[in-house]
Amino acid sequence: MFDLQSSWWELPARAAVIYVALLVMVRFSGRRTVGQFTPFDLLVVMLLSESVSSSLNAGEESVTGGLLAAATLVALNIVIAYVTSHSEKMQHLVEGRAVLIGRNGEIFQDVLKRHRVPLSDVEQSLREADCDQGDMKYACLEADGQISILKEASSPPLPAKSLGQR
Repeated sequence: MFDLQSSWWELPARAAVIYVALLVMVRFSGRRTVGQFTPFDLLVVMLLSESVSSSLNAGEESVTGGLLAAATLVALNIVIAYVTSHSEKMQHLVEGRAVLIGRNGEIFQDVLKRHRVPLSDVEQSLREADCDQGDMKYACLEADGQISILKEASSPPLPAKSLGQR
């Protein structure tokens, strides 16, 4: 139950390789995959975890082996979080940057296609921001996959005196 069937260092090495490989795959799969799971995305994540499980544990069925692999994954996650919080370059490399997808009422279709973002997601974000497309100053695809909308500043209402009212 607690005896390892393989070398103690093999499980952390496997966990590290799989962690880095999955991090790269998820990072390059697109922002929308990370930010908002569709049923298809959820299915892919579940199948992805199942597909790497045997590679991760090398057939190891001991409690010690499972805990060693899990501890390695948690430790790697802590290290990545620490590095990205202390290095802007690493943060952009791992997490990405916001991308401008629209300005002054114009939505950039080519940018949406490049980042695999459907126009309907931008339209939904406009509705959620209570903003007509013509009133949009900026639309950004954030690094986490969310779409942020910044409205044009509306002119303040005129004082009643200037309208000839008392």
